[in-house]
Amino acid sequence: MRLARPPHARVLVPGCDIFLQHLVAKKTHGIVPHGLQHRCNVASVNMRGLGMQQLMSAITLGVSDLVRAKRFYQGGFGWASVFENEEIAFYQMNGFVLGTFLKPSFAQDMKRPAFQPDGAYALAHNVPEKGGVVPVMDKLISAGGSLLRAADAPPHGGFRGYVADPDGHAWEIAWNPSWPTDANGYVTFGV
Repeated sequence: MRLARPPHARVLVPGCDIFLQHLVAKKTHGIVPHGLQHRCNVASVNMRGLGMQQLMSAITLGVSDLVRAKRFYQGGFGWASVFENEEIAFYQMNGFVLGTFLKPSFAQDMKRPAFQPDGAYALAHNVPEKGGVVPVMDKLISAGGSLLRAADAPPHGGFRGYVADPDGHAWEIAWNPSWPTDANGYVTFGV
């Protein structure tokens, strides 16, 4: 029996078929909807019926000095902004937008009186080869970043190091052979 693909199970990205088939089979009493046998996008599958797609549209970082932040992101990573004014710069990423927003204006925009101290998080930039980690880190440091952890091989494999941007936002620069990145820069989770 072939079922039509339900609207909550769009099929876009290969790579997670076995796990998703198991989840869908549980939900559909053993019948795997057509199209999920070979390809899936976990982000677009809503198994709980909440009606909300699993995605992020933007990440906005609060910064103290926009000129300094632009030197790091444009000079260090080599990214081009798609919009800038005196308070914010936006960068089009692969599937979302990264913003750097002056902290006082950002707080006012959220109607939040003050920001909490930096939390436990890291943004990540994966490179296609192990030899690309250190040069990217060096370029970021020369553009105003600071070294948090020198590049090394973690116990789980790959190669990584950490650099903070001028406002203390941690960036992991990593090579992970289990997480392939396609030509458009989209990473696929792998183990």
